[in-house]
Formats: sequence, C-alpha cells, structure tokens
Amino acid sequence: MIDADGAVKVAAALPGISAADSDDFTRLHLIGRSPCFLAALLQIKRYAACDATVLIEGETGTGKELAARAIHYLSRRRNLPFIPLNCGAIPENLVESELFGHARGAFTDAKEARTGLIAQAKGGTLFLDEVETISPRAQVALLRFLQDKEYRPVGGASVTDANVRIVAASNADLKSLVNQGSFRVDLLYRLDVLSVQLPPLRNRGGDAALLADVFVDRLNGQSDVGRKVLHASAARVLDARPWPGNVRELENLIQREYVLASGSVIEIPDPSGAAPADEQRAATEPFRVAKARAVAQFERTYMSALLARTHGNLSLAARLAGKDRSDIGRLVRKHGLRCVLGGNPTGPR
Repeated sequence: MIDADGAVKVAAALPGISAADSDDFTRLHLIGRSPCFLAALLQIKRYAACDATVLIEGETGTGKELAARAIHYLSRRRNLPFIPLNCGAIPENLVESELFGHARGAFTDAKEARTGLIAQAKGGTLFLDEVETISPRAQVALLRFLQDKEYRPVGGASVTDANVRIVAASNADLKSLVNQGSFRVDLLYRLDVLSVQLPPLRNRGGDAALLADVFVDRLNGQSDVGRKVLHASAARVLDARPWPGNVRELENLIQREYVLASGSVIEIPDPSGAAPADEQRAATEPFRVAKARAVAQFERTYMSALLARTHGNLSLAARLAGKDRSDIGRLVRKHGLRCVLGGNPTGPR
C-alpha cells in the first residue's frame, strides 16, 4: 500500500511483523502483502537476530540479494561490510584467490599480495550468490572454511580466523544437484543451517499490482514528463501473468510501458488478448456514444500531460499543441483541469 506521502508500506498481516518492521523492509525494497511473501519476511527477521549461515532459495528475479541484504542490515553486523560475490562470474582457478586472497608470488600474475573477500567482509556478511556454480575444487575449499572459520591466503604461510557471516543463494535445487553428483552433500549441510524460500511472483496474489504502483511512483520521481498512472485494467492483467522472470521482469515491463506511454495513462498489454474493460463496454454502446467517450478520454489524457509539461501555463500549452489559446482554454474548462490564465491559476484545486 502507498500512504499519503507516497511511501510504500508492507502490510503487517502476520504476527511478528510490526509497523517498524514494515518500514525496515520497505526501506530495503522488500515490498508485498501476500501471505507467502510475509511469511518469508518473518523468517528473514528471525534470521537477522543470529549469526548462523543462511541459504536463500528462489527462482531468478525473486529478490535473493535483497533478502541477503535485509538479513545483514537488520542484524547487529549492519554497520560492518556486506560483500557480495557472484560465484558464477569467477573463473575456477581464481575462486580461492577471490575468497582467501593471495601472497605475493603465489602464482604467475601475483605481483603483489591481495586481500580476499573474506578479509574484506571482516565482522560483516559475505554473500555467495549462485553458489551452485562453484567448481568441485572450490567446493572443497569453501567446505573447509565453513567447518573451521579459518583460512590461509593462497601461497601464504599463516592461518587467519574469520569473523564473518555467510549467506548463500541459489536458483537451483541443490538437493537435486547432490543427487546428480555435481554438488557436495556435506557442503549443502554446512550452507543449509537456516533456509528461506522466496516465493515466485505468480504465487504472490496482489503483489504484482502493488509493486507496479511502486515502480511507477519511482519513475514519476525520476521523470520530468509529468505524472503517469496505471490504467484501471492493469491490476487484473498483472495478476494474470505467469512472470517467469519474477519481480525483475515486472520492473522491466513497467519501465518499458512507462516510456512508451504517450499520455498520462499507462496501459499494460494483456498476453491473452482480452480487451480492457473500457473496450469491452464500448462494444455494447452505439458507435456515436463510444466515439464521444473515447474522444473525451483522449482529450483529458492529452491535456493533463500537456499541462503537466508546461506547469499549467496555458499560452505555452497552446504553442506546443499547435492550437489556438481559446481552444486550449475551452478544453481545460470542459475537463475541469488546472492551468494558468493570465498568470493566475484557474480550474479545480
């Protein structure tokens, strides 16, 4: 929901999620009110209160890194580093060096010593994203570290204790990978101390429309083309989509349709081909009545965007529209819009 100041609130519909928790999750961009999503937020809140390793599972685009950041920033480690590592982006031969660092001369290109990510995250949280992609060799090194919380830089002589929390994430079924022999079962046990499953957007009834409003509001704050709103049919269309790309796909769609919308109303295309409610109603009306209503809607949408662009200046609006000032004034009065006539505001406030 969006309050009077435009701030988005997470509905506190489960015991254990307070108004203060709602503000915290909103600040961390975890927004929703569906029961399955709120249940995941409650787990995140509880996990933030301890230091155990957490495994976050969920499809691509469900917000796993946002959840990891929430666990960190709601914990006592919040003022210390949060270091993310995309395991799939690191070459196999460099994983240990990235994690543990290396001494000068440890290998051919090691012209100077380098601090690893575990040392950089000291006192804070190390986030291992796409943990299912790490090689068998790196799995052994990571397992050893998780068992002892000690590490030695590549080529180094001394062992160092690590005060760091590990949060891992995967969009794969790690148990299936274990059964296939591509992921170590003992490593899974070390990672899966606490776990949270982020639900896909298609299972979060009502959240797609809520998030779409949030994204539009954010775009309005970044744009100077005038305020835009979603069409009345948007909620129905958004809730009916399967969202294979989840929240990331939704955000991309809203940004695209926001840019492409020529007026102040953003229409969301319906993949099923169903017509919006206005179009369905038009098909039951006489042609003359439907046309008049469509023209009136176009005039109001066009004039609202035009006046927003000109900050209500009627003369400038007339020049931009290529119309007489008197014609623009007539449309403003017809649709009850607000503008500036002779320097004085007119129209409903």
